[in-house]
Amino acid sequence: TFKRPRFLQSFRMAHYDTIKDESLRDDLKFYFMNPCEKYRARQHIPWKLGVQILKIIMITTQLVLFGLNNQLVVSYKEESMMALKHLFVKDYGGEDEDSYTAAVYTQQDVHDSLIFILDQYFQLDQLSMGPINYGDDAEDKLLPLTVCMEYYKKSVEPSDEVYNIDAEVETVCLSLESKSTKQWKTQNASFFELDFYRLIDIKVTFQLKGINLRTVRLRELPDCYLFYVKMLLLFSLFIASVTSTHTHIISVAAQKNTHYLLVFDCLVIMVCVTSAVLCARSIILAVRLLQRFSMFLLENYGHKVSESDQTEFLNSWYVLVIVSDLMTIIGSVLKIEIQAKNLTNYDVCSIFLGTSTLMVWISVIRYLGYFEKYNVLILTMKVAFPKVLRFCCCAGMIYLGYTFCGWIVLGPYHEKFEQLSRVAECLFSLLNGDDMFATFAQLKDKNTLVWFFSRIYLYSFISMFIYMVLSLFIALINDSYETVKKYQKVGLPLTDLQKFLREQPELADAAECSQTPVGVSCSVFCCCRRRYVYRHVIVLFSKAFFHTLLHTWKLRCTNMSDSTDQGFAQGQHVS
Repeated sequence: TFKRPRFLQSFRMAHYDTIKDESLRDDLKFYFMNPCEKYRARQHIPWKLGVQILKIIMITTQLVLFGLNNQLVVSYKEESMMALKHLFVKDYGGEDEDSYTAAVYTQQDVHDSLIFILDQYFQLDQLSMGPINYGDDAEDKLLPLTVCMEYYKKSVEPSDEVYNIDAEVETVCLSLESKSTKQWKTQNASFFELDFYRLIDIKVTFQLKGINLRTVRLRELPDCYLFYVKMLLLFSLFIASVTSTHTHIISVAAQKNTHYLLVFDCLVIMVCVTSAVLCARSIILAVRLLQRFSMFLLENYGHKVSESDQTEFLNSWYVLVIVSDLMTIIGSVLKIEIQAKNLTNYDVCSIFLGTSTLMVWISVIRYLGYFEKYNVLILTMKVAFPKVLRFCCCAGMIYLGYTFCGWIVLGPYHEKFEQLSRVAECLFSLLNGDDMFATFAQLKDKNTLVWFFSRIYLYSFISMFIYMVLSLFIALINDSYETVKKYQKVGLPLTDLQKFLREQPELADAAECSQTPVGVSCSVFCCCRRRYVYRHVIVLFSKAFFHTLLHTWKLRCTNMSDSTDQGFAQGQHVS
């Protein structure tokens, strides 16, 4: 007899496996399509592409607006520091340096420089042309000027070329009010009698406050600044260092454009959150597809997914976009706080906004990779990156060796080799062929041995890195480019994933697909459309029912013919 229930059960299981395989194949094909192909296949709107384009426009606009404001802040600080140097540094030559140093060689010069600072401070309101005044505390009390002198504790008396020095240091300070009387010199004459043999340094510190009125013309809130000024006199060297710190704004009514900027920054944050959610959703979908494909390989072929196939699922572009979105959100929040005058650190905000903008523009390269001509560049960078990284590690060892060698040998004789960081910068400029003659010419020729060593050192470095290291570096990139061009013509070796995607489905009519296997409900991470699932299942089970009827009819015909033959044989035996 024909066992219908068991046959139908096995037949349904076989077709259920077929449905799972075809569903997985179609989901993988859909996942690796570009936005245009996805739209043609399922009318899937490329939301991520649209969000990325909108985000680039908004973030770039936000960066430009913040950069213009930051430029005003930086220019005001630099101009204020230059003005303070002209006011308080005696015989200042106008050098545009962060830390200006002027040398004095006599006791009278040190004394005159110290008195010059104090005189300029007490007549500041008659000298300064800008909105700058003495600093005050929270109670509107003017802060004093402080002069501190550091001495060795015991006296130092030179006798027979022997100095008796006590290493312990003592500090003596004097505070002077900004509204002090003109007799402050005579009242503190003993304090300014300097014992130069014991003197280590003299520090003059005071605070000034100023306001930047340039932003008012741009309909921005004016910023108040608090300058912490420190003048340092060290032995016979007079070192004038003026530093400034930007503080919070005083209470001023906000203009209307501030609200517009606030709304725009909030829109940027919303777009970045949307972009991060879409990319995180794509990553989760890729992980689920990788798990399904891994189970398929284990069940059908008995091995795991290769590393090359795993990298196809884990898209680093999505990670880059998420990181850039997070940095943009943080930078936008800091920008809002700066506009509200709750924060004053422009540098941290610029780092976040600048880095996020860089990452956003880099992430656009992914969409250019869908075009064949642009894809050559991207694939070349991708293939060459591991080789270049290993090559740079080897070349970096030689570079560090030259850096340390140049610093220890040429440091005392060449200004470009005085510090390790400057040595590295100098060698990098030589590596690019910049400033070669000046580096050779600036070496002091007082020491003949060091002069000869410097020539051997510089010639060997330039010859090795320009003619050997850079040539090998370019050769690696050229080799990667030729490899990419070759595989574009003949094709790359097929991986398990590519072989699976190229397999033709057993049922030709099963062209429609689902984003999830049969029996699994759609979730928020699923791009499926249920009509494709139902349509796919109806087509497959219609064919299954037809094949079942056909197979059943064949079995019954076979059983009937067998019964007829057996009856005819028995009739002959009886007769």
